[in-house]
Amino acid sequence: MAHVGKRISKAREGIERTKLYAVNDAVKLVKERASAKFDETVEIAMNLGVDPKHADQMVRGVVNLPNGTGRTLRVAVFARGAKADEAKAAGADIVGAEDLVATVQAGTIEFDRCIATPDMMGLVGRLGKVLGPRGLMPNPRVGTVTMDVAAAVKASKGGAVEFRVEKAGIIQGTVGKSSFGEDKLVENIKAFVDAVAKAKPAGAKGTYIQRVAISSTMGPGVKVDVASVATTAAVGA
Repeated sequence: MAHVGKRISKAREGIERTKLYAVNDAVKLVKERASAKFDETVEIAMNLGVDPKHADQMVRGVVNLPNGTGRTLRVAVFARGAKADEAKAAGADIVGAEDLVATVQAGTIEFDRCIATPDMMGLVGRLGKVLGPRGLMPNPRVGTVTMDVAAAVKASKGGAVEFRVEKAGIIQGTVGKSSFGEDKLVENIKAFVDAVAKAKPAGAKGTYIQRVAISSTMGPGVKVDVASVATTAAVGA
């Protein structure tokens, strides 16, 4: 059995491992145990009743958290001409076309979100093997392939979080910082769950949202009562 350190053991005190907590209580427990010297990120993990190996059960989307993530993303935009100017004016950190493609191909990736206009996807497609594994490839389904680059940049800077189901049917994402007020974290968590619920694929059968848990970067996970964060329609068949 793996050794559990004193810090983790102490953080787990007062948390019943099998209990499902109402979201407000879960957030309070997570905040109380975020004792690191830095502002810990609060994360959510959701177990879904899907098998992503089947195309009709893939879950992917984006949510604009009402209170942001507490983190400033570096945004790169592949665009030319007027659209490049729009991206710069909206606050994009890096804007380019062939020059940006060459930079990425050379191994320099100094951004956390990537946006492209549709006409640039022929160029950006060459970067699939580089950007794809990092989850940075622009995709129209999550609003990162668009002609409205200004809105996309502002959304990315303002708290847009992409989500995608993993092989085991799990979705993970950031919902704020431990320094956020409880109400703001609860609001962000409900927005995240709602976005995943709305992204329910046609092939999903049975209970869609099966389990939800939240944790801080260095803290233990706390199980959340799904009924406290999702509608009956979201968890049902």
